[in-house]
Amino acid sequence: MKLSRLLAFSDGVFAILITILVLDFKVPTYRTGHLLTAVVQQWPVLAAYLLSFMYIGILWLFHHDLFSVFAQIDRNVNLLNLLMLFAITLINYPTSLLSHTLMQHDRRDLQVAFVSYAAIALFISATFLLLYRYLKAHPELKSKQVDPELFATISYDPLRSMLIYLASIIATPFSVSLGALLLIGGIVFHFYAYLHLSRRLAV
Repeated sequence: MKLSRLLAFSDGVFAILITILVLDFKVPTYRTGHLLTAVVQQWPVLAAYLLSFMYIGILWLFHHDLFSVFAQIDRNVNLLNLLMLFAITLINYPTSLLSHTLMQHDRRDLQVAFVSYAAIALFISATFLLLYRYLKAHPELKSKQVDPELFATISYDPLRSMLIYLASIIATPFSVSLGALLLIGGIVFHFYAYLHLSRRLAV
């Protein structure tokens, strides 16, 4: 398979996933004259949507720049990319859990929702780590225009994000607020990692 086909397929998956996030938006049940109140009470749906939209958007940007490193791909890269896409498509489920439990305000259910989200985010970071390690072990796949020291500076970024998500999973049973902050921190770190990679590629 050519690299262009892999990227086209991946872009399609990202586009579909980011589109179906909006399906959580539904007209609320309301009494005539009280639509505004009912809409405002749906803020958790919007909050979960924004979080996942930003997360998936950052992952797409990162995926785009990461694959610009490749001059060619092999079967194992295809399989690793499929595993990565599989992990990313799972985000829709904890997004729905999060929006629903935020509306219900039950602490135990919120714990399950945030732990589920962080666990899938950890899984996604693990797939990026596998791809990093594979590319580092197979330098023949890299473009000759890429700085040979590139992966020496960014190779631990996926592992760092995994540790943040693991900390979120551990913290959530004790404090939902702390677990949520760590989860958001992990997503912010992904954006930092994207900028880190982008700057290194621009050098």
